[in-house]
Amino acid sequence: MANGPRKQHAGAILILYRHWVVDNLAKQKNELWEWTKALLIAVALAAIIRYFVFAPIVVDGLSMMPTLHNGDRMIVNKLAKPKRFDIVVFHAPEGKDYIKRVIGLPGDRIEYKNDKLYINGKYYKEPYLDKYKKEVTDGPLTQDFTLKEIIGRDTVPKGEIFVLGDNRRFSKDSRHIGTIKMDKIVGETKFIYWPIKDFGIAK
Repeated sequence: MANGPRKQHAGAILILYRHWVVDNLAKQKNELWEWTKALLIAVALAAIIRYFVFAPIVVDGLSMMPTLHNGDRMIVNKLAKPKRFDIVVFHAPEGKDYIKRVIGLPGDRIEYKNDKLYINGKYYKEPYLDKYKKEVTDGPLTQDFTLKEIIGRDTVPKGEIFVLGDNRRFSKDSRHIGTIKMDKIVGETKFIYWPIKDFGIAK
């Protein structure tokens, strides 16, 4: 007679244990699924941000010296609308990505005379070249030219920009490849994150 209640008690404990195991497994599966969803969302957001908003680039070459150095790692803002004197990355005709500085916008007349920049007849200072100009003693940093001599017309075409590298003597830019169409621009860049010695905002 005493065995009956004991068996019932043991059976109840076993049932409770089974329920606990099932509930615990379900909870673990739910937590695992929540973590998986969070990870997938994070990966998707990272991909979207990289493709549509920001992207890392590595400076290749010396054409933007002394502002940028070969190997500098930067972040490109793909949403920014290029403004005069911004540094931009674009798809060059050779199938490579170039990094240069915006000098002329659509409708601008560009001229360099006596190492000075004139846009629409107005003189513009280029403080980012001051240090380099002081080091050049054998002539101008930027040779004289007019836009018409370069592209055969007086103004920068609609939907295009005119770009130059800061290292004017050793830069392949709009003087050689012509104006750049807006749809070829990857984005604007100025934040250097590596190497640490160059960390900061490029002017």
